[in-house]
Amino acid sequence: MGDHHHGPAKGLSRWLLTTNHKDIGTLYLWFAFIMFLVGGAFAMVIRMELFQPGNQLVSPNTFNQLTTMHGLIMVFGAIMPAFTGFANWLIPMMVGAPDMALPRMNNWSFWILPFAFAILLSSWFMDGGAPNFGWTFYAPLSTQGPPSTDFFILSVHMMGISSIMGAINVIVTIFNMRAPGMTLMKMPIFCWSWLITAFLLIAVMPILAAAVTMLLTDRNFGTSFFDAAGGGDPVLFQHIFWFFGHPEVYIMILPAFGIVSEILPTFTRKRLFGRVSMIYAIVAIAGLSFIVWAHHMFTTGMPVIAGLFFMYATMLIAVPTGVKIFNWAATIFRGALTFETPMLFALGFVFLFTIGGFSGLMLALIPADIQYHDTYFVVAHFHYVLVSGALFSIFAGAYYWLPKWTGTMYNETLGKFHFWLSAISFNITFFPMHFMGLAGMPRRIPDYALQFADFNRISSIGSFVFGLSQLLFLYIIIQAIRGKGKKATDEVWDDHPRGLEWTLSSPPAYHTFETPPSEKLVEEHH
Repeated sequence: MGDHHHGPAKGLSRWLLTTNHKDIGTLYLWFAFIMFLVGGAFAMVIRMELFQPGNQLVSPNTFNQLTTMHGLIMVFGAIMPAFTGFANWLIPMMVGAPDMALPRMNNWSFWILPFAFAILLSSWFMDGGAPNFGWTFYAPLSTQGPPSTDFFILSVHMMGISSIMGAINVIVTIFNMRAPGMTLMKMPIFCWSWLITAFLLIAVMPILAAAVTMLLTDRNFGTSFFDAAGGGDPVLFQHIFWFFGHPEVYIMILPAFGIVSEILPTFTRKRLFGRVSMIYAIVAIAGLSFIVWAHHMFTTGMPVIAGLFFMYATMLIAVPTGVKIFNWAATIFRGALTFETPMLFALGFVFLFTIGGFSGLMLALIPADIQYHDTYFVVAHFHYVLVSGALFSIFAGAYYWLPKWTGTMYNETLGKFHFWLSAISFNITFFPMHFMGLAGMPRRIPDYALQFADFNRISSIGSFVFGLSQLLFLYIIIQAIRGKGKKATDEVWDDHPRGLEWTLSSPPAYHTFETPPSEKLVEEHH
């Protein structure tokens, strides 16, 4: 680039034109955090409306717009870009590559996103307002949705293009740019989890593109893909959407598995238990994710044999997931544990994600699902998976690698406070929703029967605490970036009395992740 840039333009062009994987990772992470706060603000309005029965704050239509935008922004704007930010920052360092394989495409795949979400958010100001049909945009609600739906379709296309390019970059980097000696089986689990995630993204993003394209032509060009009057079928939309949507939910959790599998060994002073089985489990989960999509559709009516297939296939996913849970438990068992903030979030992840897994197993049972479908039980289930699952792992990873990213330690006391505030308020918010759902409270409805008032009030109070505690996280991050803590050492997690025998450092030190250095030194002496 040369040194002819001076002043603020240099700062701006650095971020606009950067092809550096660390800068792009930082952009993704900040973008995701901003979107997280926006989506969280929508959730706060939803919970304020539900604080008591009746219609207080917003019209039913606005309520539906809020639930739609909250879902879309959290899934596509917060969780996925955050994991992509981790991938950009860490994968090159973990496999010993100088950068991502396709650095200019990397820049593009990020800079599409702010425009995609600007388009999506601008729909609030359009005639007819924002999309109001839920993040799953089922036909015929979406085929007859407000005029802004066409902008929503464009926005989804842009997000999909970004995801596909990011995934191609991850795959090419991991396959082509590993350092000598870094075989695939020696590669850190985080890289494995992202490699599988990248294949899922490339497989399913075109399906989402197909769904929104058919939606576009049904709306504007006289086709009838989803219109029974023209020979189409609204249930076809659900099949196409969930054939994308189910692997998508695994796209949002596999990188979390990778992050937690990096953190637990560090703070237990043990190698990850059953490393190879962990890798196979990730592959198995990803493979099975393609044959379970219709478990979202048990209430649409399907042949008994099809229902049985989807029920059993769904329950089968519990097996590799259980392998991972037990391996994490075995890693923790009899380890020399310390409870720094990343460890707290990782342990919170393992425990609370398991609860989400059990409620998912309940939803896999057809007779039960027919009762639970579209109730708050489902809302409780997927928030246990996506908040105490995906989001907690993002927090864990951010605290874990922040000293590496900034050279400064975050404030450990505030970090622990952030964890306990988040974990307790999360459970106060979402645990009562299991009871509301079992008692029949429907989702996506702004008003409710009087018997649900107490649980809803508890949920809303919990959600306000949860939302506010994320501002504490923002403060902690900014303090670390500004260098307000103590300097991070090379062995950053070695700073406590018992001491680390070894850490999983990235980029890899002279050792691979198979033998701790102490054992390796012993081997070399003999």
